Amino acid sequence: MDFALSEEQQAIFEMAQAFGQEQIAPFAREWEAAGTIPRDLWTRVAELGLGGLYVSEEFGGTGLGRLDATLVFEALAMACPAVSAFLSIHNMCGGMIDKFGGAEMKARYLPGLCSMEKVFSYCLTEPGSGSDAAALRTKAVRDDQGWRLIGTKAFISGGGYSDAYIVMARSGAEGPKGISALVIEDGAAGLSFGGLEDKMGWRAQPTRQVQMDDCAVPAANLLGEEGKGFAYAMAGLDGGRLNIAASALGGAQAAFDATLAYMAERRAFGKTLDQFQALQFRLAELEVKLQSARIFLRQAAWKLDTGAPDATKFCAMAKLYVTDAAFDVANQCLQLHGGYGYLADYGVEKIVRDLRVHQILEGTNEIMRLIISRALVSA
Repeated sequence: MDFALSEEQQAIFEMAQAFGQEQIAPFAREWEAAGTIPRDLWTRVAELGLGGLYVSEEFGGTGLGRLDATLVFEALAMACPAVSAFLSIHNMCGGMIDKFGGAEMKARYLPGLCSMEKVFSYCLTEPGSGSDAAALRTKAVRDDQGWRLIGTKAFISGGGYSDAYIVMARSGAEGPKGISALVIEDGAAGLSFGGLEDKMGWRAQPTRQVQMDDCAVPAANLLGEEGKGFAYAMAGLDGGRLNIAASALGGAQAAFDATLAYMAERRAFGKTLDQFQALQFRLAELEVKLQSARIFLRQAAWKLDTGAPDATKFCAMAKLYVTDAAFDVANQCLQLHGGYGYLADYGVEKIVRDLRVHQILEGTNEIMRLIISRALVSA
């Protein structure tokens, strides 16, 4: 069993890490204060081939596997977890269109998605249906031109910022088999957005409700088959959970690296903090958490890449374990910084705020436990 990255994978990680440290990290606090990410960043991201990681080369994508993608998001999150996670959502949309879309839809949307001339957002959660996603109420009603959508999506990263949205809506009976996926472009009649959400973390990402008031959607914008939308959404979430875990891991690693540097310089009682055995033991425990989380994440990604029958369970387990471990590491790093950890200048408090939501989105960690336990019982 070989746990080493290939030369190509190592190059992917180093390329993404270097880009993040040069093009993202110096501006992360500025973007957080502004509450938005400059659009020209995505052009530079796309030039590296990171706009369509799962999209086939035929449409301008990179055609990478899930393991390769986790390396990208971990590396970028070492600069800013909020930026990394936003890019992961865009790529999840690209993967869904590439896998489930028809030839015409792929040709229409994927080149712009890969170049990031069009930024995509994913719309599943509603004000009244978060964890119980199959209970969503947004309606898709047929008409002579295609579909009319009525409903509201909540907590949408990129709401009012993105150029297109993959929306899960009820086109049939109650339950998951009555849900379809449709692409709505910005500017569509009846599409509007709520106010900017004031969040604890991920503040660089504009987050709003997406509101559809008899919103007109052409028939050609149905993604895949009618009634298969929930299955597509869940398939997308397997990879999305890995990416959110990878972004959490990268943020935690950045906090840990900053803490090692801080403790080598900060002095108390005549010696640097890293010379106190009690604190050395704390560092050792954090390193074990990071490394075990990394191995678990990569195993789950490998299972998804190889189509293993238990891939969904492992994606849920990795999301649960890695996001919990990453938040704990970041929080302990803040503690090891003492009072300085609470100050924005040191960067650790931002990481703690950013990573907290990773335990909630793409399925809460409570739902991950439900997925895991159901898989165990059914087996």
